[in-house]
This record gives sequence, C-alpha cells and structure tokens, in this order.
Amino acid sequence: MAGEGFGRTRDGEPVTRYTLERGPLRLQVIDYGAVVTRLEVPDRAGRRANVVLGLDTLAGYERLSPHFGAVAGRFANRIANGRFDLDGHTYHLPVNEPPNTLHGGPEGFAHRLWRATAAEADRLVLARRSPDGEMGFPGTLDVEVAYSLPEDGLVRIDYAARTDRPTVLNLTNHSYFNLAGEGAGEVLGHAVAVEADAFLPIDATGIPTGEVRAVAGTPLDFRAPEALGARIRAGDPQIVRGKGYDHCFVLRGEAGTLRPAATCHDPASGRLLAVATTLPGLQLYTGNTLDGTLVGPSGRTYRAGDGVCFETQGFPDAPNHPGFPSCVLRPGERFTATTTWRFSAA
Repeated sequence: MAGEGFGRTRDGEPVTRYTLERGPLRLQVIDYGAVVTRLEVPDRAGRRANVVLGLDTLAGYERLSPHFGAVAGRFANRIANGRFDLDGHTYHLPVNEPPNTLHGGPEGFAHRLWRATAAEADRLVLARRSPDGEMGFPGTLDVEVAYSLPEDGLVRIDYAARTDRPTVLNLTNHSYFNLAGEGAGEVLGHAVAVEADAFLPIDATGIPTGEVRAVAGTPLDFRAPEALGARIRAGDPQIVRGKGYDHCFVLRGEAGTLRPAATCHDPASGRLLAVATTLPGLQLYTGNTLDGTLVGPSGRTYRAGDGVCFETQGFPDAPNHPGFPSCVLRPGERFTATTTWRFSAA
C-alpha cells in the first residue's frame, strides 16, 4: 500500500497518510504521531461516515490538536508534578499541564515522526526509537504500533516495545469518537457501558488520589448502559474536578488477556462500538477542554462533549503509586498490548 503526502513538518520532514480498507471500514493514519485521522463506519442503513474527530492539516496536528487520534506516550495520561522515582533515582519531566506532565510532555509521541515498517491494504506498522532522556524519560525505547483490519468491522491496535534501561511506559490511542459522525455535535446521547466495578478518584489537578472506589452510587456507574449526558452535570466532586468525565476505570478481568472494556451506542445512527483490551484501565474522557476554537474536516467547530475517548491504558501516575499495576519496563522484557474496536449497527 502506497501512502500519500500529508504535508511537511515545521522542520521540513515529509509526512505520509496511509489508507486501510476492509469491507465497510476505511481507516486513515498518518506517520506523524501515529494519528488516526479518519475512520469511516456504516450506519444501520449502510451509509458510511467518519466517526473520529480530527483536523484538516498537518499544521493543525502540530500546533493545535488535543491529541486527536494520536498514540500518547512515553507515558499516557498524567504524572504528578512531573517527577517519579525508579530504582533509587528521581527523574524530572517537563510540565505541560501544570503542575503535571500530560501524555509524555509537550513533545511526546503524539508530536513525533514514526516510520512505516509495513504498509499493506489492511495493516500498517509504525515504529520509532525514543532516545534515552527524551522528555526526561530514561532508556532508549524501541516502540511500534500496528493498526490492522483483521476482519470486517474490526480495528485492531497492537503495541510492542523494548528498552535498554529501566523505564516507565504507558501507551494509548487517543481517538475522540462521535458515532453520529464527525461534526454532528454533542455525544451526550450516546449510551455507554464500562466493564468496571471501580474507578480511580482524582484530585483537583486530575491526579489519582490512590483510592480505588466502587462505582456503585456514583455518577461513574456505567455497569449498565447509560447516556453520557445523564449525570455529566451532577454536583459530585469527581465530576466537578474532571469538568465532566476524565477518569480511569479499573477494568474487570485479568490484565494481559483480551477482554471486553466498554461499549458505546448512538441511537440515531444505530452505530455501536465495542472496545476490548489487554490493558488494566480505561480512561473515559468527554472532550471537556474543547472550547469551540477548533474546526474539524466537516467545517464545524468542536465544543465540550462533542467526542468521547476510550483510552485503554495503564493507570495514571502509576510510577508514583506502588499499589497500582506496574508500568516499569526493564531490559530483556518486551512490552505488548492490544486494543480492538469492533463496529456494528442496529
């Protein structure tokens, strides 16, 4: 599969867009940030529409994007106060969401060029070498992400990584979904279910407090499908702190095994997304910082609640919480993880 040009970075490096197709699905990915720029999915009448938020130009992804469709790393989500300890050494990271480091820092994986090592009609592998000390993280990390369409209706994302020094690692894809179609407005009518009995409460800066709290009796109870908007304006301190949903759920089942994580259904179009993952957590995020200043390919602006993210990942700030599942990767080990998006319509 040959890619097509998608502009040049500020440094003059060419960026390529790749298109994967199988059956009714059409997926487009660029090698800048490993970004999913477009994902076309049919509705109940067979009409295809793009169901992910994005931007028209490379300059937009470089300068404006709130991680639309990108692979976030070296550590997705937040690290408190831009620091962590590992094997007796304290590492300091650039702070880009004061007082914390978000998604690996201001020049994390979402703002780096990747290299295509395989490009087929229904499979794309992107790789990069993150040098020792990049954004403050230790160890030279060789990382790859593979996007594939292994069967009709299914998008599969496989991650792999190795390091030459002990480091911390947390990878996710940060796509914002609107199953009614990109630019269709708010997703608060989408019905969401999450395979979790507990979540991680956050402090005023979005960092987990360390508590693992049952969802029962809270606005974060998605054990049965519930419209995103049903409780998003509740006065609960957790909703207030997140300005909506911006919380990590503790997924049921054994991490390392591919298991159901969440479902999302748009009643109007009939589109249904089912997320599965091998990872221990899922960050549910309702695009709370979208403020109407970004314009998508539809020519319509994006506002808070116009997209929902299902960020499968390790736990936020895990390096600073010994009780959380370990995010440490050591020499001789190979990190692997898989997430799938299965689409249907009814």
